[in-house]
Order: sequence, then C-alpha cells, then structure tokens
Amino acid sequence: MQDLNDIALFAAVVKNNGFSAAARDLNIPKSKLSKHVARLEEQLGVRLLERSTRKLRVTEIGRVFYEHAQGLLDGVAAAEAEIATVRGEPSGVVRLGCPLGFTPMLADILPGFHRRYPGVRLLITATNRRLDLIEERFDLALRARNQLDTDNQLIVRKLGEGRERLAASPTLLARLGEITTSNLSDMPTLSMNEQHANDVWRLFHANGGTIEIPHRPVIGCSDFVILQRAAIEGVGIALLPDHICESAFRSGVLAPVLPEWASGDVVVHLVFPSRHGMLPATRALIDYLAENLIKAMERCREIEPKPAMSFDI
Repeated sequence: MQDLNDIALFAAVVKNNGFSAAARDLNIPKSKLSKHVARLEEQLGVRLLERSTRKLRVTEIGRVFYEHAQGLLDGVAAAEAEIATVRGEPSGVVRLGCPLGFTPMLADILPGFHRRYPGVRLLITATNRRLDLIEERFDLALRARNQLDTDNQLIVRKLGEGRERLAASPTLLARLGEITTSNLSDMPTLSMNEQHANDVWRLFHANGGTIEIPHRPVIGCSDFVILQRAAIEGVGIALLPDHICESAFRSGVLAPVLPEWASGDVVVHLVFPSRHGMLPATRALIDYLAENLIKAMERCREIEPKPAMSFDI
C-alpha cells in the first residue's frame, strides 16, 4: 500500500504542470515535493515523470496512474465531506476565483467568514482571466458579466446587478471646472483598457438614452485598485464599479462626476461545478457570499442619484 500523501503530492505536480508551481500552490519546499514523488516512483518501480531542466513530462504510465490516483483522492475528499456533514463543522480547503475589481469587497467581508468557519482555509485567485473551473479544479468563482454564464457544466447563483460610475477627487473637479458630456473627452481620464491608447466609455442616462465618450486615458490598467488610487490622488476621472465608489463617496475622497450617467448593468453571480457531494466548506462559502455580497451591493444602491426630469447629450 502506497503512502496516500505521496500520491496526493504526485497528483499536485501533474495538476500544476510542474514542481515549482505545485510547491507554491501547496506552500511546501520544492525539494520536499521532489523527494516524495521520487519515493513513490521507487516504490512503484516505474518512472511517472520525465524531468529535464526546461520542462516536465508525464509518462504514459504516469498519466494512467494519475487518473486512478485522482479518483482515489476525490473519494477521500467525499468521505471527509460526509464526516464533516455529520460533525456539522465545515472544514478543509476551498479554492475561489474572483475578478480583480472585487478584491476590495472580499477584503471587507471575508474576515467575518473566517471567524464563523475557522476550520475552512481559502485559496483565492484574483484575476480578470476567465478561469476554467473544471480543468483548473476551482470550487467556485465570482463573476460580473453582461449576462449570466450559460455553461451547462456549471451551476449559477445570481447575486444581483452592479454598474460603474464616473468619479474624481474633489480637488481635481475644483481645478477642472464644470464637466459636461460635451467636454468630458477633453478631461484627464483613467481607463480599464490596458491594451490601447484610446478608449470609449458607453454610458446610460438614468431616464434613458445612451452616449459614447471617446477619450485618451492618462493611465490604462485592468486593476481597479490602481485606478481608484490614481483618481483619489487627482490624476484623472475614472469609471469605477459602484462597490468601489460607495465607500469613497461616503468618505469624501472621491466625488461623483455626471452622476445621472453610468455604465450598463452587469450581472454579479457565482458559478461552481455540479460535483456530487459538494464539500460543506464550499457550500458554507457560497451561502456566506450570497448573503454578504448582496448586502454590500444594496449599500451601493443607497448612493444612487435620483433620476432627473430631463437630460442633454
């Protein structure tokens, strides 16, 4: 009988496509990981991995062993889930993916999750890249899209709608003077578009109507945290998600710009694989996010401007 720990470490190397990535994922020394895999190969009497200084390749027998090993590990996880259910104490590791723009909101609410479920460990990947939950083995992901995901391999839980608002520092606004839809293109701006020197904001009025604002951003970056900081420092006008604007507006470090105009609604939702025997820890995180993210988005709606009777474009 092989050491289950050795098998799990070998599976981690295959899943992460290398020893270095697996060592970072597991937070253990690469040398220790290599030692365990080498011991497993010695006990089995076969080469599971072909190593070189440039890359790692899984042998044919290594691939077969990995597929069986992963089934074994999934079975162990399911068994632990059953025990955890009986004990009523969610525990274990949950892997969560989320867009960069949602990290400030998660930072506010996740300490409460840890206090409620101290036995659960969270591994959070913050990226704007679309994650493949099945292939990359994520337990769930938070997404904000124009519409709900339609991937039939995933279960979707809608949380609500959000939008983006124009914001700038009061100091910058005092220096720029009156801002209108006609002169906004001439103002210093900040953009999520990190690929091109030019950008276009598509904005919607509270009473209907749409306008496109071409502009040349001073800074283009896909991380809202950088854009928010630049806006606070008076670098330019930014189009920021309302969950970022909310606290900044309340504290006074940012002020609304053309408050009756905003981006179109995006649907905020959770997606997770429809795996049999979901771990209680994953279910606990889904329920917690559904409860607390909805509350946070409701607070954002409280700062919405009242619709005007008319508008000019």
